[in-house]
Amino acid sequence: MTDDRRNVIDEFRNMTVEEIKGTLDTRRHTLQIAIENLERDFNMGTIVRNANAFNIDKVHVIGRRQWNKRGAMATDLYMNVEYHLTVADFLQAIKGRHLIGVDNIEGSKSLSKVSLPSDAVMVFGSEGSGLSKEIVDACEKIVAIEQFGSTRSVNVGVASGIAMYVWIQQHVLH
Repeated sequence: MTDDRRNVIDEFRNMTVEEIKGTLDTRRHTLQIAIENLERDFNMGTIVRNANAFNIDKVHVIGRRQWNKRGAMATDLYMNVEYHLTVADFLQAIKGRHLIGVDNIEGSKSLSKVSLPSDAVMVFGSEGSGLSKEIVDACEKIVAIEQFGSTRSVNVGVASGIAMYVWIQQHVLH
């Protein structure tokens, strides 16, 4: 490629997708994320794009395999994406890691006050219904992003970026 117009930083211009992914794989952070039962495809694409921006180790997709990748802006090509048909399959795949739910449900802890494990898997639910009871029951803890306005919640795509950044602050930028 001589005139690379992809949305990649200069270091990756004119490299193939395989070369970019290979380089990123050598630099990945230990955080993994999971997406459960999202109802809005745009949000899923945003979460995957955020995972790429923070060079997260792996993205787990629980449930339906099909999603609109346009919101990811092709960043999914550079990610390690693993699909799980059921919550049980997902839980088996992450055995030994700390599962942290991100949802503003009763009993959740303020994200700013929680120390996130380095080997965490942060799971995000759908925009409307949030995390399933099965996932909530499997989580070591549930964290919520503090808010100060009148809305009940921030968009799940936005929440994923905030939560990933807090993990990056605690484990990479310290």
